[in-house]
Amino acid sequence: MLKIAYHPIFKHPLPDGHRFPMEKYDLLPKQLLHEGTCTMENFFQPELAEMSNILAVHNKEYVNNLLNLAIESRAARKIGFPLSKELIQRELIIADGTMKACDHALEYDIAMNIAGGTHHAYSSHGEAFCLLNDQAIAAKYLQKKKGLKKILIVDLDVHQGNGTAEIFQDDTSVFTFSIHGKNNYPFRKEKSDLDIELADQTGDKEYLQILQKNLPELIDKTKPEFIFYLSGVDILSTDKLGKLGCTIGGCKERDRFVLQTCHDLKIPVQVSMGGGYSPDIKIILEAHANTFRLAQKIYF
Repeated sequence: MLKIAYHPIFKHPLPDGHRFPMEKYDLLPKQLLHEGTCTMENFFQPELAEMSNILAVHNKEYVNNLLNLAIESRAARKIGFPLSKELIQRELIIADGTMKACDHALEYDIAMNIAGGTHHAYSSHGEAFCLLNDQAIAAKYLQKKKGLKKILIVDLDVHQGNGTAEIFQDDTSVFTFSIHGKNNYPFRKEKSDLDIELADQTGDKEYLQILQKNLPELIDKTKPEFIFYLSGVDILSTDKLGKLGCTIGGCKERDRFVLQTCHDLKIPVQVSMGGGYSPDIKIILEAHANTFRLAQKIYF
């Protein structure tokens, strides 16, 4: 059965006019239930992550400052959300959702998180709507608690996973792979194990050719026991924070290829949603919903 992490806290109140589309976390599960892609049985409610798992990735001083709302103002501005106790709780619950999704993926081959993909969170600071790096935390959880040796993170958000790259820069047990817009944020990029930068307005055909060539080669080379997939839908041409030229159909084919590859090679995969900033919320929902539809179709 497809298991999906969801908690009402994922939809966090923001000031009017804020550019982050927080409502998608409420609307997406409703859409999946309404259309029959999922039932309530598919969803599970995560809790606050255990602090030992957070501290396996993040600097203790940074985590303490988060918990005590003691982040200095310039660093808080880089995060982009007004800091509050509930926001920090939300991040801890997202991280727990991704860890618990890993447990389900080991049983069912795939599991997902309605939220997550917080790949701009570094070991010692947050930025760009990311405070704690859920997939990095879950990768170390799998190694520490489940004994896995080799993990691959496939980050296909339009923005480079700079925080993820920094966290694992000296860790050969976790291979970081990012395909992203060359001229997108972050403007000073970190070094992933493999970075592929795309020119502005790169469309479906070129994007898919690059993915279809590189992903199987990379899996063959690294031989991962587990894959994390960050399926950001900000690669769409309609995205206001992205500069690529992909269509909803191209984004769906991207997801299909990644999930089918994991399925055929029998490598468990955890999927976090990542970004999506098209002005029309219906476009964001359709692109994200496709990822869940494909998971059900390919695996179940």
